[in-house]
Amino acid sequence: MILIVDSGATKSDWIALDKKGNQLFITQTLGLSPEVLTRNVIEDRLANNFELSKNKEEVTQLHFYGAGCGTDRMKKFLREIFKSYFPNAQADVKEDTFAAIFATTKVGHQGIVCILGTGSNCSYYDGEQLHQKVTSLGYIPMDDGSGNFFGRKLIRDYYFNKMPKDLGEKFAREYDLEADVIKENLYKQPNPNTYLATFARFLVENKDHPYSRGVIDKGFQQFINNYIMQFDLATKVPINFVGSI
Repeated sequence: MILIVDSGATKSDWIALDKKGNQLFITQTLGLSPEVLTRNVIEDRLANNFELSKNKEEVTQLHFYGAGCGTDRMKKFLREIFKSYFPNAQADVKEDTFAAIFATTKVGHQGIVCILGTGSNCSYYDGEQLHQKVTSLGYIPMDDGSGNFFGRKLIRDYYFNKMPKDLGEKFAREYDLEADVIKENLYKQPNPNTYLATFARFLVENKDHPYSRGVIDKGFQQFINNYIMQFDLATKVPINFVGSI
C-alpha cells in the first residue's frame, strides 16, 4: 500500500493506493506540522484515525508533503515517527511546496508557487529543482498573508482599539474574545497558529468593509514584497497560488 499525504497546519489529506495506482481509500487527520507539535501529539493523531490504524502494517511507501518540513531536522523528526507507526514503510518527507508544484506546474516548466493557508510559503521551480529565498522561522515572525497572519492582525486591532466600532462589535459577537480564552489557546493548547487562522474567516465574510479591504490588501502586498519579489524572474514567469486563503 502506498500513502500520499498533503499536510497543512490545520488538516492532512491522505490517499491510499495499491501498486497499480488504484485508490483504496481517502481519509483525513488533523494537521501534522512538526514545528508546533510534539511527537506524542502527532502519534495520537495518527492512532486516532481508523483507516490508518487498521492498515498501518500494510503500508510500504509513504510520501508526505507537509507544512513545517523545510529543514532536515524536521524531516528526520517526522520520518522517525512514521517509521515507528508504519513499520514496513519507506517514508519520504518533503515540504508542502513540492505538492503545490506538482499540482500547478508542468515538469520542465518554470513558475513561482505560493501557498496561502494557515501559514504561507513561496518557491521558484526552474523545471527541475525547487528554489527558496526565504528560510521560514515559523508563524510568529513570518507567514505574511496567511490565515494566522490575518487572525493575529484582527486580534491585535481589536485589543488596541484600532478596529472600527461597528466591525469590532460584530467581531465580539461571533468569537469568544475573552483574554483568558485567547491566552489559553495561544500558550497552552497545540496548534496556536491554527487557532489564529480561525479568525481569518471574519475578514472574508466582511471583505466589503473598508477596514477589511485595507487589511487584506496590506497583507497580500506584504506577501508579494517579502516573498514573491525575492525572485528576479517574478515578473517573467507564471505565479500560481494554492491554499485555503
